This record gives sequence, structure tokens and C-alpha cells, in this order.
Amino acid sequence: MLEGMFKTAGYMQNRELSWLKFNERVLLEANRIEMPLLERLKFISIFSSNLDEFFMIRVGSLNDSLLLGSKLSDTKTGMSEKEQLGEIYRTITPLYKLVDHAYSTVVSELSNHGVELLKMADLSPSELKAMKNHFTYNIQPLLTPTIIDAKHPFPHIPNKQLHIAVIVQKKRSKAFGLIAVPQDMDRLINIDDTHRRFILLEDLILYYTELAFSNYGIIEKVIIAVTRNADFDTAEDLLDEDIDFRQYMKSLLKKRQRLAAVRLELVNEVSPELLQFLCSKLNLKNAQVFYTSTPPELSFGFSIQRYLSKEITESLLWHSHVPALSLSSEATYNMLKRASGKDILLSYPFDSITPFLSLIRQASEHPSVLSIKITLYRIDTKSQLAESLIRAAENGKDVLVLMELRARFDESNNIEWASRLEEAGCRVIYGLVGYKCHSKLCLITRKEHGKLHYITQVGTGNYNERTAKLYTDLSLITSNQEIGMDASAFFSNMLIENLEGDYKHLWVAPNSFKNNVLNEIEKERQKVIHGEQGKVFIKCNSLTDNEIIEKLVEAGDDGVEIVMNIRGICCLIPGLPGVTDNIKVFSVVGKFLEHTRIFCFGSGDDVRLYISSADLMTRNTQRRVEVACPILDHDVRNKILWMIDIMQSDDTNSWVLQPDGKYFLTETVDLDKPKNSQEIFTLETQKRNYGSSKDKHSSEVRNYKQADIFILKFINKLKSLFKK
Repeated sequence: MLEGMFKTAGYMQNRELSWLKFNERVLLEANRIEMPLLERLKFISIFSSNLDEFFMIRVGSLNDSLLLGSKLSDTKTGMSEKEQLGEIYRTITPLYKLVDHAYSTVVSELSNHGVELLKMADLSPSELKAMKNHFTYNIQPLLTPTIIDAKHPFPHIPNKQLHIAVIVQKKRSKAFGLIAVPQDMDRLINIDDTHRRFILLEDLILYYTELAFSNYGIIEKVIIAVTRNADFDTAEDLLDEDIDFRQYMKSLLKKRQRLAAVRLELVNEVSPELLQFLCSKLNLKNAQVFYTSTPPELSFGFSIQRYLSKEITESLLWHSHVPALSLSSEATYNMLKRASGKDILLSYPFDSITPFLSLIRQASEHPSVLSIKITLYRIDTKSQLAESLIRAAENGKDVLVLMELRARFDESNNIEWASRLEEAGCRVIYGLVGYKCHSKLCLITRKEHGKLHYITQVGTGNYNERTAKLYTDLSLITSNQEIGMDASAFFSNMLIENLEGDYKHLWVAPNSFKNNVLNEIEKERQKVIHGEQGKVFIKCNSLTDNEIIEKLVEAGDDGVEIVMNIRGICCLIPGLPGVTDNIKVFSVVGKFLEHTRIFCFGSGDDVRLYISSADLMTRNTQRRVEVACPILDHDVRNKILWMIDIMQSDDTNSWVLQPDGKYFLTETVDLDKPKNSQEIFTLETQKRNYGSSKDKHSSEVRNYKQADIFILKFINKLKSLFKK
């Protein structure tokens, strides 16, 4: 075993660089030729928004640390903040070239299908005339061109709001100027009545900048976007017992828009003069400047389909996914009765969230229900769940909501719902100082025949009806009374800010979750030491916790077979001879965002299986309130074990982490029967669909015919070339 500070670098990698590899895998989905073109555009958009958040949070945090002179080293590699930032900038620069290639390829191929994202130079004289009129009468009156000089200081540029930066000239003097691209206008402008040919708003403003600065000559102009630090500490000042937490969060959200700049994006090259001016005003260095020919804000990738006819989009989009109603209509109609019997497992987005929503709605009205208690981290802006909680309070139920106001980028929505819930009579608490409540736990308490009876729901993902159609998650509904008593104790402990409660079945971070994970890995290690077989399977979004990594390496080194499905960050390097060669790590990137957390220890009759809200990151294990729940029902356990087997057999969307830190896409073994885990889950769920609709478009189940087999052969050949 490797010992000593930073000798772990032999089997660990930096978390930030590992995340960038994940985002690269997201981007590479846009190059998959078997994927519909607008779906490929969406993956480019996801890559872009992911990178925005990375700069706002991770790069912002490293910059803050560097400015404060903390001199903290990365515990995985020993890199300083300065070294990490340098590697981040060097790694990101080629990603911009990849995204430019992916975007230009998709735009070119879309034009072959009659959908055109054009530049002004592509327009005919008559089209240019029409666009000039549109600019003059509909856009220019909303613009506020600004000259920057001694009397007009450099304005604040909000986070990610597009601007046009210019150098202008009047007589012999030059000046700098800015035009903000209006945020409340449609980015996509129809060129003609076909509604298939578009110009971007910022390109139109850029082209007619001369009209905005009518009394100046334009020397240079460029589209820019500034990314600002959005990472702020919500723990400061919260020890003041008189503070109104909702008002405090509102003030922080206003502050977020004005935090320091961490990145400048320029659409195409600029002169040294303009670059130096922008960097000096934004206090940025050249390493923080990135050039792109792709629009730096790509949210229109999700909205363009609204402008297109159904006939056009049919071949450019996946068929709309409709989650299956996996319980009979009778069971769904009487979920309180059904949930009081055998355990129910819902697997999103393959199963519909409807049974759970029905359970809460029925609980809000049933006379036997005394209380509903729930943790909320992210919910829909139009949440049916929240409306049912309001109805429950209005019906006299005791409703307790542990609302996490610090769910990043969902703070405003959570603040608004917290107010509405409180006004309806719900008891709303906001978690504990210094600890985000990230757990997904709901408890319904009934009184039947003079006795209390619990129905508990534990999930791996948020109570969000929208994302339940997009993210893979598991939701367990159980009437196990011991688990219910644990859940009841959990909510009581949260009310008195007790993080050290004892539970029979639940693992609760930060007190017991991590220790239990370590203990289970150690059990498997001891089995191997005593001549038995040891197995560990882990599925989560990220693995960064040093103690858990070191325990996994120790167990693997002693012969425990360890397989991990880690979607994003993985700081452990597998496959190193004599160190991590018993550890395999793979990442599935597909149509749906992989979000499920599963922890499986042992095999056969000795298997111990848990689902959880927690990733294996230090923030989850030590600085968040998380819950893991055992799977005790035999049928539910077998279903999850089957899912684990299918995940491991995926040879379509599975990227395997290599000993050199690179990921390679798994080659399809049988071209006649490619194994796509998400499609297999969709198909199997549809087979037992109790819903009335059997429409062939109710799910995206792809039939691999001869054309698809040809594509897979071509992809496999590309994979082989990529490896070489």
C-alpha cells in the first residue's frame, strides 16, 4: 500500500480535472451520429451550462482561496490553488475547440434538414433589408449603448449576460463602448415565414452596431460574456438567532450577480488593445480569457424546437418519453392501502412519479392521517407535491417541511415555496447551521385502531415532477415500522438540531453514514482475508472522500472485487498494477442523467443493499444531512440487483476509466443486440405498464435494424482508432 501525504497521488486524481473529463464525455455525446440532431444540440447546451456552473462555483472558490492567501493544497495530488487553476485553464482551452467543432457540425447537418442557424453574411440583400428594419423598429429602441470614459465609468456586466464590446472613433479620438444584449427578448429571430431559418439576437445587434453608435465610426466589435463567482458562504452570520433566514438568502442572491469576474468569453479574436481594456476593467488575466466561435450562451438549444413544426422535429428529436404507470389504476387510486402492504420501488424516469404524488394527495385528505413530514431540496416551480402539502395543512394535518433554502441556483424557488407553505399552516424549518439538508425522506403517520402506523418514502433524488422525467433515481415506499420509527426519530432530531441521533436501519450523515460505508467495505475485506469472496458495488455521482477512497484501495489490494458506476468526478484511479487492479470504474452518459445512488456489499444471501441521497464526497459525508436506507424486501432487492447487472453489461453508453486517467467508450459486443441500460429499463418498464396508452411513442425504445447496426460498426471502428 502507498502511504504518506501526497503519495496517494499514485492512485488519486484532482477532483476539478476529473469533473472536466466528465463534462468532456457529455460534449462527446454531441458527436454520436446515431443521435437525433436537436438532441445533439441539447448535449452541447448542457456542456456549456455545466462549464458555466463550474466556473461560477469551483473556479470561483479556488480564486477566493488564492486571494485570501490560504495556501491550501489539494489532498489528492498536493497541487496548490494556483497550480490547480493553471491546469484547469490549460485543460479547458482545447475543450473550446471541441465544442466549436461539435456546434458547427450540428448546425451544418441541421441545414441539410431545412433548419438553419445563420450568420448575417449568409443573408440575401432583401433579407438584410428586412432584418435592418426589424432592428431599427423593434430592437434598437431597447438598447442602451454606452461610451466608457472619464464621465461614463465602466458599467457592471451581470453574470453571463451577452454584451457587444466595441472600439469607436470620433474625429481623431478613440473610445471603448458596450451594448447589453436584452435578456427579455427571444434569442432566435425568424428570418422568414418558414419558421426554419434563424439569426441570433446578438449577431443581429453586432451587425448593426454602427446604427447604435450613429455618431461614431466602429473600429472593432465583438460579442462577449462574463462569468462571475457565484460561490458564497451562507454560514457567516447565521449564528445570530434573530436573523430571518429567508431575507438573508434573498440578499445573498442579489450579491451573487455582483461577485468578481472569473472568466471572459470572446466570440472570435480581438486586438490586444481591446483585450487589455476588458481584462483591466474586469480584473482578469489572459489565462482567464477564452475564445470561441460558438455562442457563449446556448439555452436556445432547448427552445428551438418550439419554433419548428411537428413534421420537422419528428426526425430531429427523440420521441417524447412518457414514464410508465407501473402500478395498477386500482393500486394508484388507493395508494394508502397499497403502501401499507408490500414495499414499492419506483425507478425514475422509467416509472412515473404519479403513485407517490397520489400517495401524498390521498394522505392530505384521509381522516386517518395525522401528519406528513418531508425534506425538500429542489422542487418544481409548479409542484403538485407542494400543493398537496398545502392541502394537508388546510385539512388540519400536522405538516412539517424541512426546506433547504441553500440548494444552489434553486434558492429563489425554494424561498417562494417556503413562504407559501408557511402561509398555508405548514411548519417550515430551514435545516441546521453549517449543514445543508440534502436527504430525501418523507414520513406519513396514520392512526389505525388506536395505534400509530408509518409509511416511509426514501429516495435518491429530489421531489421534482419535472426532473423525475429526466433523471434516473430510485424511490422506495415502505410500511416497515422500524424504518418508520427511524424516520420519525430523524425529524424529531432535526427539530432540535441533533445530528447524533441513533437509528436502527437508517444511515444518517454526518454522524453515521460514512462510518457505516467504511465498516461495510471492511467486512468484505475481512471475508477475503478469511478465504471467502468479497464484493462491493457502488453507484453514485461522485467519489472524492479520501478516507473512503483509501478504504476501497485497501480492500481492493487485499482481493475484494470492487465495481463502481461513477457518473462524474472520480478521484480514484483504477487498474493500477498491485494497487487498484481489483477496482473497475465506469461512467454511463445517456439520454437520461444518471442520478441514482446505490451501495451494495457482499453477494448471494449475504448481500446488504442500500439506496441513498448521498454521493461519496466529503461535502456529503461530513457537511450535509444525508440518509441511506436498507432494502429489506426480497422482491425489491432482486429488482435492484437486476438493475446493477444491466448497468454493468451496458456496452453502448458506458465509459471505462483507464489507469492513465482517460475514459474509453465501451465497444458494443453484439451488434445485433447492443446493450443500452437505459433503453432496457425503459422497455422492461413498458412491458408492465398499467397505463391505458400503449402508443408506440410512449417511450424511446430504439429498434436496432440494419441501418443502426451499420452505425454501431462505424462507431466501434472510431473507438478503436481513438484508443490507438
